[in-house]
Amino acid sequence: MASVVTLTTGALAIVVTLALLGPLRPDAAPTTDAPVDLSAKSTNPVTPGNFTGYGFDQCLAPSQKKMDAWLEHSPFLAVGIYISGNSRACRSQPNLTPTWVRTQLTKGWRLLPISLGPQSSCVGRFPRYGAKIDPTISNSSTNSYAAARAQGKAEADTAVAAAQALGIVPGSTLWYDLEGWSNYKNATCRESALAFLTKWTQRIRNRGYVSGVYSSAGSGMKILDDARAARRTDVVVPDQIWVARWDNVANTSTSYLRSDGWLPGRRMKQYQGGHNETWGGVTINIDRNYLDLGNSTPAAETHCGGVRVDVAYRKVMPRTGSYRADPTLVKALQCLLKEKAGYAGKLTGNFNKKTRASAQAWQRSSGLGVSTSWRKKDWISLHAAGARPVLKIGSRGSDVRRVQRALQIAVPGSRVVVNGVYDATMASAVTAYRKQVGLPAYGVVHSATWAKLAAGAR
Repeated sequence: MASVVTLTTGALAIVVTLALLGPLRPDAAPTTDAPVDLSAKSTNPVTPGNFTGYGFDQCLAPSQKKMDAWLEHSPFLAVGIYISGNSRACRSQPNLTPTWVRTQLTKGWRLLPISLGPQSSCVGRFPRYGAKIDPTISNSSTNSYAAARAQGKAEADTAVAAAQALGIVPGSTLWYDLEGWSNYKNATCRESALAFLTKWTQRIRNRGYVSGVYSSAGSGMKILDDARAARRTDVVVPDQIWVARWDNVANTSTSYLRSDGWLPGRRMKQYQGGHNETWGGVTINIDRNYLDLGNSTPAAETHCGGVRVDVAYRKVMPRTGSYRADPTLVKALQCLLKEKAGYAGKLTGNFNKKTRASAQAWQRSSGLGVSTSWRKKDWISLHAAGARPVLKIGSRGSDVRRVQRALQIAVPGSRVVVNGVYDATMASAVTAYRKQVGLPAYGVVHSATWAKLAAGAR
């Protein structure tokens, strides 16, 4: 992680079992600690949960004003926060409170709680404040590092206590920051680090959380992947990994890791080191990350008992002569009006008087101008009706689908599909839409974007 940096401006109680943490390695060493039935008093969601997208980490948790500006304008939806460990440069965290945590999670941020304690005995610049990982071999016949394991357990307990105090609930991932060192082949440093991380993982799991480890691709990640590939029974690898590889490529790949490790959905990569970025007029010194954690496929969606609302949206007019509106299209309109505007008629597929009256009531209340026809701008406005969360790459679900439907109408030729996944294709369409309606051209759906959609702008 970055060293000391400065901001330039700027449910009920649950108990998570191991089954909820995903499959463990079949060769994982059995735990020696009895599971702890740990209940969180917070009703916050699990973090980061299922997420594929961009994140940043910074030494000090930013102020609420800065977090809000970056939520509205930056590409990031995940943020690393240092919660424990005596080797942290930023042990004083004036902004990091239970209220801060709850507020970010409510607004849609995914949090990455980080602990930075004892480091490898081969890392010359550590410790800053705390001890190094004890390299003492307690039993030469079994190559045991009992002191290092005790340290790993203690750091896990400290991290869990800090997470609980902040309202970070079981099922969330807690990350141990093991800074990189130059000689991963040094047996003493390697084995003591593996012993430490093994006990960290065992204890984190037993306390109901998901074990994560951050380290450089060429040292900490390398030794973990080698142990995994060798199926070592004395080493328990973490559930998720955070690879530091500053190659400026936003993916989770690196030549230091084998292609079968922690895939799918258990990797993230810090692909750019400390630098300043400015979003919404706020500058923060950050590291950039790309996350691919969990299963990010959104749940299926149904409307009006099975009515298909994803159709080729066109203008709908009253029946005249040989013209009759497509019944599938009209039924989709009737369904959406029923869901959003209180239409009480039957879903007939006929653009009859009752349907037109409901459509005109919507036009009137939305300031769109009343018409006997249902126009493209009316479709856009209807799809946009509802909650207005900030959406960006990594967002998932019904709110994303609403925008995707609106974009299919508002940005002809876009390749957006209605799947509830905010990906790069959707970001491009959002950028194009914002440009054509006079907003700054970047791929985030924020408050001003929602306002344009609600007005049917195109």
